[in-house]
Amino acid sequence: MSMALKQVFNKDRTFRPKRKFEPGTQRFELHKKAQASLNAGLDLKQAVQLPHGEDLNDWVAVHVVDFFNRINLIYGTISDSCTDQTCPVMSGGPKYEYRWQDENKYKRPTALSAPKYMSLLMDWIEVQINNENIFPTNIGTPFPKTFMQVAKKILSRLFRVFVHVYIHHFDRVSQMGAEAHVNTCYKHFYYFVTEFNLTDHKELEPLKEMTSRMCH
Repeated sequence: MSMALKQVFNKDRTFRPKRKFEPGTQRFELHKKAQASLNAGLDLKQAVQLPHGEDLNDWVAVHVVDFFNRINLIYGTISDSCTDQTCPVMSGGPKYEYRWQDENKYKRPTALSAPKYMSLLMDWIEVQINNENIFPTNIGTPFPKTFMQVAKKILSRLFRVFVHVYIHHFDRVSQMGAEAHVNTCYKHFYYFVTEFNLTDHKELEPLKEMTSRMCH
């Protein structure tokens, strides 16, 4: 990691505190297992596979939280160049525009600037992953039937952060020496969502050419 990148990461420029796994819980053990695979240099395609005997919901929950923390940090590193002036629309090039919709203020899909969209997105995800009814942390508490549906929505929306960063801010990523880090995070994310079919193929379209070069 370059010195410039270390300085930025050390500033902890995430928007909010990281969601952590409590030591002693099964989720904490799974998180450690996932990290050990990555640290051992295991092929990313293999690293995302469900470990034998583990529950898929738990495996997905661990990765959703981890990707939220990582992607939040990646966006934080380029956020000073993503403003209402530079990015008045949340987009991924001229063909793709993302509109925000939620259960509160924006009941209809609404065009917003990229930083406003990102802020609402990270707030919304944080609410989901800290909701015990959706992401239960106690052993024995079952996941709701809607869990995978919520996980898919979170991951699809997080993918849009990659789209925006790669298409509109990659010069800033390269300038900071963060290219290899962001590419590895992207590949890890891509292999995970495709392994478990957690994102619609149409969401993956904006980065299709880059992905085919990087991941195949």
